[in-house]
This record gives sequence, structure tokens and C-alpha cells, in this order.
Amino acid sequence: MSRRRNHQPPQEEHADETWLVPYSDLLTLLLALFIVLFASAQVDQKKFDQLRHSFNEAFDGNVSFFHNTQMTPSVTEKQTEPTQMTVMAASDAKNQEAYMRETSQLTQVKKMLDQYIQTNKLTGELDTELTSDGLMIRIKDTALFTSGSAALLPDSQRLAATVARMLLPLTQKISISGYTDNVPIHNTEFPSNWDLSTGRALNFMKFLLAQEKNLQPDRFSATGYGEYRPVATNGTAEGRAQNRRVEVLIMRNYKQP
Repeated sequence: MSRRRNHQPPQEEHADETWLVPYSDLLTLLLALFIVLFASAQVDQKKFDQLRHSFNEAFDGNVSFFHNTQMTPSVTEKQTEPTQMTVMAASDAKNQEAYMRETSQLTQVKKMLDQYIQTNKLTGELDTELTSDGLMIRIKDTALFTSGSAALLPDSQRLAATVARMLLPLTQKISISGYTDNVPIHNTEFPSNWDLSTGRALNFMKFLLAQEKNLQPDRFSATGYGEYRPVATNGTAEGRAQNRRVEVLIMRNYKQP
């Protein structure tokens, strides 16, 4: 018998494909790089940080070049920032000029009032003060009213008419406030200091408006504060006399920048 030969089919040789692994990693990294480059030109710093964090997590938390990357302002941002600063500087300069012009105007009104006070020997009854809020005219109650009353004295009407004439050319809002001391009042007309202070402020405002028909009522307001905003102690007769007052505040249109 002839020896039976075992014929085995030839084995196929497979090509080495291990190079595909680093190649695919390289493609992934290149894709990530292009995505980041594209996104960095369109997002702000916050979005870029979020994207950087996501990539770091995707690559197993390894330290990457994203950690030290700083966003470079886009061309639009570089052009916008100086423009905004220029606009803000121009606005501040304009406001400063308007504030100084208004201060000069209120200073002139103060000088006229101070001259009137000296000429009529009312130094102890009236005083003026220029503040950051505006020009304050402070009038003691004895220059305007009798005790416990909100009716203007005949002599006080001339003072009120002078104040009205000085307010006529102004455009600022006018706040008129009434104040009392802490001595309780209770009569048929005014059951409390609230009522008395409010009545005095309201009557003085009405008289000003009646003296000059061209004064705009929508610029005026009247408020009564009673005994609750003293400027001096209520422990002495002199202090209580200072607290019984009417204040006329010419409010600034422009605040100091």
C-alpha cells in the first residue's frame, strides 16, 4: 500500500494591523484640535473653560495643553473695548460739565437769598446751604407761622413771594418739608405733630404756586415729618426752636459723577 499523505491547506498570512491603533488615536487628537481651534474663535472665556474641562475628562483626566491656554481677545473685542471706554469717558465729561454748570446756577441763587436775608435782617430766621443734593433753604417756623398754626403770617408772605420769584427760572424739582419739635400738639385743627408739619409744608407750597403762575406744579412736592427728623436737641428751648422749621430743597438735576 502506498503511504497516505496528509495534505494540509496552506495557512494565509495576515497583515500586521497594529498600526491602526495609534493612527486612530492621532486622527482623534487632530479632530479635537481642529474643533478647539474653531470654537476658540467664537466662544468666550467661560465657554472655552467648559470645553477644556470636557476634553480633559474625555482623555482620562490627563494634563493637556489646554491647561495653560489663554483666550486671546478677538479683533471685535479689541476694537469694541476702546470704543466703549471712549463713550464712557465722553459721557462722564458731559455729566461733569452739566454738574458744574448747575452748581454755578444754584450758587447764584444762594447769593441772592443770602443778600435778601442780610438786607432784611433775617439771619436768625433763615439760612441757606448748598449740598450734594441741591440748595437747601431752611426757614424757622416763627418767620412763617404763629404757634400751633399753619396759616402764613402777613409778614411772611413777602418772604414767600421772594422765594417764588427766585424759583421761577429754575428747572429743578422743589421739595418742601415741614418739621416740629417733640412737644405734643392736640387741637381741633391739628390732632398731631404729623398733621401740623404737613399742613405747614402744604400751605407754604400752595402760596409759592399762587404767587407765580408760571411755576409748574408737577415740579413741587410737600411732606410733613413731624418731630422725627430733628436738627438739634429737643432737650432745650433753643434746640426745639431750631427743629420747628420749613425746608425748601431745590433738588439737583445732575449728581456729581
